[in-house]
Amino acid sequence: MAELRLGPLLRYTDGSCATVWVETDRPCTAEVRCADGARGTAHSFRIADHHYALVPVGGLTPGTATEYEVLLDGTGVWPPPDSRFPPSVIATPGDDDGMRVAFGSCRWAAPPSGGKGRVGPDALDTLSARVAADPSGTRPDVLLLLGDQVYADEISDATREWIAGRRDVTAGPGDQVADYEEYTRLYYESWLDPEVRWLLSTVPSCMIFDDHDVIDDWNTSAAWLADMRATDWWQERVLSGLMSYWVYQQLGNLSPDELAADPLYTTVREASDGTDAVREFAARADADPASVRWSYRRDFGRTRLLMVDSRAARVLDEDRRTMLDPGEAAWLREQVMEGRGDGDRDGDRDGGSDSGSDSDGAYDHLLIGTSLPWLLPHLVHDVEAWNAAMCGGERGARWARAGERIRRGADLEHWSAFPSSFDALGDLIADAGTGPGAPASVSVLSGDVHHAYVAEPSWPGRTPDARVAQLTCSPVHNSVPLSIRLGFRFGWSAPARALGRRIARHGRCAPPSVSWRRTGGPWFGNQIMTLTLRGRSARLRLEQARADRDGTHVLRTVADRELT
Repeated sequence: MAELRLGPLLRYTDGSCATVWVETDRPCTAEVRCADGARGTAHSFRIADHHYALVPVGGLTPGTATEYEVLLDGTGVWPPPDSRFPPSVIATPGDDDGMRVAFGSCRWAAPPSGGKGRVGPDALDTLSARVAADPSGTRPDVLLLLGDQVYADEISDATREWIAGRRDVTAGPGDQVADYEEYTRLYYESWLDPEVRWLLSTVPSCMIFDDHDVIDDWNTSAAWLADMRATDWWQERVLSGLMSYWVYQQLGNLSPDELAADPLYTTVREASDGTDAVREFAARADADPASVRWSYRRDFGRTRLLMVDSRAARVLDEDRRTMLDPGEAAWLREQVMEGRGDGDRDGDRDGGSDSGSDSDGAYDHLLIGTSLPWLLPHLVHDVEAWNAAMCGGERGARWARAGERIRRGADLEHWSAFPSSFDALGDLIADAGTGPGAPASVSVLSGDVHHAYVAEPSWPGRTPDARVAQLTCSPVHNSVPLSIRLGFRFGWSAPARALGRRIARHGRCAPPSVSWRRTGGPWFGNQIMTLTLRGRSARLRLEQARADRDGTHVLRTVADRELT
């Protein structure tokens, strides 16, 4: 009898359909049955001796929440008979529903081997417990996981022991992940957590990778990549990372229509074993990143979400270094501007619905999800711009060599380390937020930097009609040492800003095309941000996971404010 190894994960949802992802222990037919009669089936596919299914569920009613169960070859496997959680549901948005978008990044399933300081309660676990305690109460409509869903380079004691039992950890990448099988172990450890497993079964999720999903500082520079490719273990590591990302995260990001049009997914489903096809795809993505697009778009009624790949889409050559390759940058602009200001409220968007807004544009709220923040503390921004100039040869070869060492050691590879891309994103955001039909808000949602903050930009000689904000939230569950707290607090200060300007002058850096100020934070801890979008209004809430006096974990609100 087939058994459920991992999942179910509720992934894509719209008003009438959904997808549910599962991993099973053998080939089988997976079925999702809903209490209202909606259902879907899919035969499993095979990758590297693992079996998966992505079940499309059709016939759902907009604006409803229906309980569902999962069956494998006709036998019920979810919910488990001894489950302490409420039934999992598929909730579909209605025409006039608001949107609650929860987001964060950087989650250790367990502290890494050797320990890295105090970790504290897991914000996802704590959110799950709150939703489970009041299943009919307020819950997120979608959960955005903005990178570092797994840590391939910072593994737990249990995973290290398991890896040591299957290979020699003194060779290759040592006690880091080496191949596809070891990546699957990371997902088991992370998604089999009972609270997280139930939460992901009942709240739709959208995901994008960051560096730790493959390795720290992934694609920092051309020199870094050359050093990695010179090792005898990197090729297997990166191909396995991309393969596992496609299977465990990317497939669920796509709509049923996008899946049906995906030739790789069709090949994998029709093959007796899809391993070679996925491996060839990963090899192409590694060798020619511009040939593969990991970014994607989701429309939730009058809210448009663009999840942007700020890792694999980079152009790394120093003389033309950009965060997004030209095709990716063109795609982003097209998605931002599609239907924008054309007066067509119902056309040019996938699965959209009219919320009764007075806006004439394509959407009321634009969300740009990118794992790396666009707007950083001013000192950090200036140091990264200076470093990019040094590495590019602005002060000669000696400074270029020193700059590369500093870039790697200090993780200087955010949007500000790609100055032309930083300015281009700012110009695009200003274009999107200005003029007739402008949305009420444009929000850049990010993580990575292990603190949370709100920053608001302004453009010389230009005032967008939309409220624009950088909303950064991390970590979900990680260590935030005192050095990080002190460093980022100083980085936002006025003296640090003055210091940054002096550093930028040494690099002969052009001033950025946008200025910004911090309007919230910095906040430190394991935390989740939630945007509540209704009509033309947007409200932001930041909650931190904390231990109560009786030992229970709770989410405490530390910020709650109107954005529009």
